[in-house]
Amino acid sequence: MLLFLASVAFAQGAPADPPKSATVPLTLDHNRIVIDVDLLLPGGSSTRVRAWVDNGNPDLRMSPRVAELIGLEVACDRQGCSARPPNQLRIGEMRIDLTSLKTVTIPLEPRSAATVLVRGMNAEIAIPSIVLRNSDVLIDFPGREFSIGVPGSLKFNGVKSKMQVNPETGLIQIPSKIENKNYSLGLDLGLPFSFLSAELFEKLAAGHSDWPGMTGAIGPANLSGAEDELRWKLMRLDRLQFGPLFLTNVAVAEFPQDGIEFSWRTLGAAAGVIGAHALLNYRIGLDYAHATAYFDIGRTFNVPDFDVVGLMLRPEDDGRFTIIGVAEFDGQASVPEEKDGVRPGDDLIAVDNIPVGGTNLGQVWLQLAGTPGQERKLAIARGGKELTVSATVRHFLGATTSDDERRGKSKKKK
Repeated sequence: MLLFLASVAFAQGAPADPPKSATVPLTLDHNRIVIDVDLLLPGGSSTRVRAWVDNGNPDLRMSPRVAELIGLEVACDRQGCSARPPNQLRIGEMRIDLTSLKTVTIPLEPRSAATVLVRGMNAEIAIPSIVLRNSDVLIDFPGREFSIGVPGSLKFNGVKSKMQVNPETGLIQIPSKIENKNYSLGLDLGLPFSFLSAELFEKLAAGHSDWPGMTGAIGPANLSGAEDELRWKLMRLDRLQFGPLFLTNVAVAEFPQDGIEFSWRTLGAAAGVIGAHALLNYRIGLDYAHATAYFDIGRTFNVPDFDVVGLMLRPEDDGRFTIIGVAEFDGQASVPEEKDGVRPGDDLIAVDNIPVGGTNLGQVWLQLAGTPGQERKLAIARGGKELTVSATVRHFLGATTSDDERRGKSKKKK
C-alpha cells in the first residue's frame, strides 16, 4: 500500500509532457500574419511580444527593444547589428527551439525607433522559414488562427500539392501554370502582395492589353514607401494555376529590376512569388516533413483589394506617414494635387477625423478603402500647417473578364 501511494504521489508531481502543437489567434497587418509569442527574461519570467510569421524569409529578426529586454549581447559592424539568438520562444504552450540558429539580426538605427522591426508594422520579432521548416504549420486565414506542431501532429484538409522546400532555408516553391505554360512560383505568406519576374510580367502585359494595369504601388502593393514604388507596374491576371488552385483576377506587380532576385532564396530560378493577399480565402497547411502543401477553401469572399484612395505612403520610424505620390485614374491624378491638394512630402495626419500617426500601415489602408465613389476627408501637414483635402475612393485595377463570362457571352451570340 505504501509503495502504491508513493507511486501515485510521484505521478501527480511529475511534469506533464510538453504539448505537441498549439493554436493561437492571428491578426492581419497589411495582409501579414501577426501572432503573440512569449520570450524568457533574464530573471526567469517571460514577456509577450507581437511576432510576424514570415515563411518567405530565412533570417531571424528582432527589434532593438526586445533584444535589450531579454538581455542579448548585440554586436555591430559595417554590415549591421546582430546577436546570439535566445534559446527558445513559446507559441501558446508550445516551446519553439532556436538553439540551432547562429544569429539574430537587429536593426539598431535610428535609436529613436527602438521598437521598429519593419516600418509601419507593430511586430517586434519575425519568425522565419528556417524555424518553421521543422514543424507542421497551418494558417487559417478565414478563421484567423495559426497552428504549429511537431511533424505529424496537425491534421490537414483540402487539396494538396507537392512543394519544393529549400533544405537550407525552408523557402517554398509550388509548381504553377500561367496560360498553360509551366512555371515555379514561390509561396510567401509573409509578403502582402504577389510579384512576377520582369521578363514574365512584360511578356503577359504585351500579350494582354485588355488586362487592367497601372503604375504606382497603392493598397496592398504599397509595402514600404520606397522611391521605386512610384514606378512599380501592376497588372491583374485573368487566371493563374497555383499548384491545384485555379485563381482568377490575381493582382501582381512587376518585380523591380534592381530588387532582390527570387532565385537566391529558392531551389531554382522562380518566375515570381504568390503573397498572402491572393490566398486570404484559404486554410493553408504546410507539411514540411513530406514537402506537401494543403489548400482548404474556407470562404468565397471577393476581397475588394484596390477600392481605395490612390495615395502612395511611406511609414516613418517615428510613426508618421509621408505621402510620396498619387496614382493616376483614367489618365488623371486620383487625388487633387498642388495648391488645393496634396504634394509629395506631405504627412497624412488623419482620415475622416481618425488620426493615423502611430498606427500601422495596414490600418491606414483600411481607413483609405471603401466603396468606389465615397469621399474621404484627408488631414495633411505641410510646413507646420494642417490642410484638409477631399479625396474619392476609386476602383483601381478592375477585374478581368473570366473564362466563364466569356463562354456565356459567346453562347448568347450563337
